Formats: sequence, C-alpha cells, structure tokens
Amino acid sequence: MSHDAVGFYLLSQQVAKHVKVAQSGQGADEIFGGYHWYPTLMQSNDPAADYTRVYFDRDHDEMGEALSPALMNGDYSREFVEKFFASCRSASAIDKTLQLDTQIMMVDDPVKRVDNMAMAWGLETRVPFLDHEVVELAARIPAELKVRDGGKYILKEACRGLVPDAVIDRPKGYFPVPALKYLRGPFYDFVHDVLDAPVARQRGLFNRAYVDRLLADPAGELTPKGHSKLWQIAVLECWLQTQRIENGI
Repeated sequence: MSHDAVGFYLLSQQVAKHVKVAQSGQGADEIFGGYHWYPTLMQSNDPAADYTRVYFDRDHDEMGEALSPALMNGDYSREFVEKFFASCRSASAIDKTLQLDTQIMMVDDPVKRVDNMAMAWGLETRVPFLDHEVVELAARIPAELKVRDGGKYILKEACRGLVPDAVIDRPKGYFPVPALKYLRGPFYDFVHDVLDAPVARQRGLFNRAYVDRLLADPAGELTPKGHSKLWQIAVLECWLQTQRIENGI
C-alpha cells in the first residue's frame, strides 16, 4: 500500500469538517501522460521490459529474495503486462502503457485509495478528469502532446489563462508522509512488532533474512519510487493479522 493513503485519510478528516463533496484530480496523470516513466516508453522497442524496469517497485529477483520460495513459481507481474500489451490494438509502446495505467493500475490503486480514505470520513470525491467524454477525448490525442515537456503538456496549455501559470508550471509533487518513509520511533516499533509476531514467523510469507535486512536499515531500503519497503511488507502482514488469517501460505 502506498504510504500516501494515510495522508489522504488525514486530509479527508479535515476537509470533511467543512464540506461533504470535494473534487479530486485523480486520473489526469494517466490519461494526459503525467508520470515520470512515460518518456521512456515513447521510443521503446520492448514495451513490457521497459515498463517493468521503470514502473515496478521490485523486480523479479528481489521478489525472490522477499517471498517464500513456494510463492515464486513464475514472474506473474511481467506475464500480466506482456499479455495486456499483446491485447492492445495500438502498436505504440506509449499508448499501450497509457491504456494499461488507465484501465488497470489507476482503477485498483490511486482512485480506489483516495475514494476509500475519503469515504472513511463520509467525504465524497468527484473525479472530473474521468468523465467518459474527457477520457475518450484524451485517448484520441497523440501521445507526444501529452508526454511533452515533463508531462500533461496539452492539459497545461489548455488551462493557461484559466489557471495561474505559477500553479501550472510548479514542479510535480506527491503526497509526502516522511514518518512512513523513514521509519523511526513508534512507527519503527510498530512494524517490528508486526513482523516479529509469532503468527508472522509461522506464516512464513516473507523470507526472514529479507525482513531482518529491512529492519536493520529501514531508511536505506527504499523502492525506486521512494517508498519504504519495510512499511509495505508490514502493512500486508498487519492486514493478515487484523483479518485473523493465521494459516500458512
């Protein structure tokens, strides 16, 4: 789970004190080409390999270090991307990537994450960028007009005169939650207790050597996207314990 879910949860808590419905920018990056990995796919001759390299937070070799050998029967994530790209009508690597992110990744990650965190406080979020007519229009726009100049080029140009240039041209940022990126104090104690619990050791989902390595250097073990590897595995294990799933893998 992305640590910014906690940020959205706390933000929604405050916003819900004043309004019951809010607009969200979810979807703009996926349909208008705003993410940093898109330029790589503009000239790709091997879309699945390049997408795997620039998007995945852990490669297959590291998953082999992280998970029990019983779970490592194949590179399922890479196979999923290859099958999806093969089913796309477009031959363009960047268009395949935008389609994958719009139809699969966006639905199951950022949109669901924000909606769940907001609704936890009774706050409804609207997603104007995901109006079907906007998405259909974006799909007809050449990718080079989206990815150009750092991403979302055509959206930014369409907004000039309506939105201040200072807002349009400011550097892209994410929702930082430093306490869950560089785990210290009570947050470190929490993940340590979760991963060291007898039920976690008995389950054997993660290789113990991998867990111990992350616990020994939590701030030094970040994913390529800058997320805490330790937090990610601890959240999964915590969920399993919360749901009282105590069986082996």
